Amino acid sequence: MDRAPGDGQPSRLEAGGRSRLALGIDPGTAIMGYGLVAEVGGELRPVDYGVLTTSSDVPLARRLQTLYDGLTDLIRRHRPTEAAVEELFFSRNVRTAIAVGQARGVALLAAANAGLPVAEYSPQQVKQAVAVYGRARKDQVQQMVRVLLRLEELPQPDDAADALALAICHLHSVQAERWVREEH
Repeated sequence: MDRAPGDGQPSRLEAGGRSRLALGIDPGTAIMGYGLVAEVGGELRPVDYGVLTTSSDVPLARRLQTLYDGLTDLIRRHRPTEAAVEELFFSRNVRTAIAVGQARGVALLAAANAGLPVAEYSPQQVKQAVAVYGRARKDQVQQMVRVLLRLEELPQPDDAADALALAICHLHSVQAERWVREEH
């Protein structure tokens, strides 16, 4: 397994319950993106992001195990409060859809085994939440991730940027739900 470096430091968020740390996961068997975003005092802060990779030369069961182990290590080190995983969207390539579905299962299992609440979002929901347009192009979403997290450069690779966008989408969605509940 290759892991692209983030800041690599374990998360140390205030314990008062007002800070949240969302783990966004962009599933894939060859490349699984992850992004950890903290919300502290209403501000979003990038904590860590990168990719977990596996080689197509390795048997599928071992690849899935490698992804699971990588995710559980990330969860153990950073202690997120919640997770967000991209929903499977219809693909014309059945083999790709099945592979992504298997990687999603690994991500959901790793989060569930860690006791994390897990939310699932469609690509359109993520685009709407991050770029304010459900049909935004990938580069527009990446640019908004950079702006929202005050990053100097676009997060790379794309899978990591997508995972950060998932974490941002989740944090925004949960906050919006709270506001609605408080109004009623």
